[in-house]
Amino acid sequence: MGDTALILGEVFLDTLSYWWVIIPTIFLGLIVGGVPGFSAANTIIILMPLTLSMDLEMGLVFMVSLYCSARMGAGIPAILVNIPGTAGAAATPLDGYPMTQQGRGQQALAMTFVASSLGGLLTTIIALAAMPILARVGFYMHSVEMIVVMLFGISLIASIAAEDMLKGLIAGFLGLILGCIGTDVIYATPRGTFGLLELYDGVPLIPALVGLFAVSEAFVIIEKKMIITKAAQATMAKPSWAATFEGAHIAFQRWWHIVWTSIIGLVIGVIPGAGASIASFVAYQQSRSFSKTPELYGTGHPEGLIAPESANNGVTSGTLVPLLVLGIPGGATAAIMLVVMQYHGVSFGPSLFENQPKIGYGMFMAMAVSYIFMFFTILPLSR
Repeated sequence: MGDTALILGEVFLDTLSYWWVIIPTIFLGLIVGGVPGFSAANTIIILMPLTLSMDLEMGLVFMVSLYCSARMGAGIPAILVNIPGTAGAAATPLDGYPMTQQGRGQQALAMTFVASSLGGLLTTIIALAAMPILARVGFYMHSVEMIVVMLFGISLIASIAAEDMLKGLIAGFLGLILGCIGTDVIYATPRGTFGLLELYDGVPLIPALVGLFAVSEAFVIIEKKMIITKAAQATMAKPSWAATFEGAHIAFQRWWHIVWTSIIGLVIGVIPGAGASIASFVAYQQSRSFSKTPELYGTGHPEGLIAPESANNGVTSGTLVPLLVLGIPGGATAAIMLVVMQYHGVSFGPSLFENQPKIGYGMFMAMAVSYIFMFFTILPLSR
């Protein structure tokens, strides 16, 4: 125990010494996360030569910081223009965009930044402490269990679309069918491509996001005389620190909500392939189920915004658990981290924390430090 504490302290100081890498990377991740369809995984791939040229510790700090900040940045366009930056932020516009329409966009951004930072920091600490248990959960999740998780996610879509559950189920299964388009991973045969080479890798993410969110919102706007009320416009025209502090205060008041929804994201993040999109919808649905005012969800309710953002960032630490303990990446970004770490000769498994403890603990420490820095550097930007 004493040796572990000594290692953690040393790793913490080493991570802080890379502050000059973390801070610029945070802003880079915020930008790429805010571009629909452009994720941390894409950025790391583009910057792969730069990443491989760094020493291992610096490269890990860079990748982890970019991963965390891009996850947070995906919620910005979701709140402001109803277009999530990534699929993981698909549940954020449900209450985030209505807040913007009501002239409370600044408060919504502040709430998002606080919930994301605290949720990510909390789950990083929990993942570090409960890693053996969480890794065992991910190890026992096979194909049958994954299908159950996916069907559960589809049922959540129907539950969230409470006005017409049948339409919600139809939409969910339609998305499942569209997700089958592409090349079969086992037999390498095309499925539903209609002879189009562009569909061999599946339906492209950016056109799907633009069609689902941007185009549909454009048709909704056409039917309105005014997108935002005059009262809301007057509020939006006067950005102030008071609105930022008010949004942060609202998030801190719901600290327990941040705690349990971020834990949902952590548990789902441990399951390889489950992803942040499932976590955000599960957290949103559970938040509404336990709420005393479920009818307010979808109208700009703070808890409807905090829940998916906390879970979304809780996934980040969860994806590292199967990567480090089992050598199985929990997501696309973790898979790229796997390649970089293998390039530097890192051997994965339970022995990693015995043979190379600074690497194993260092990734979680880099994540924790990144979330701390993000809280103090990004929160003022909501103004």
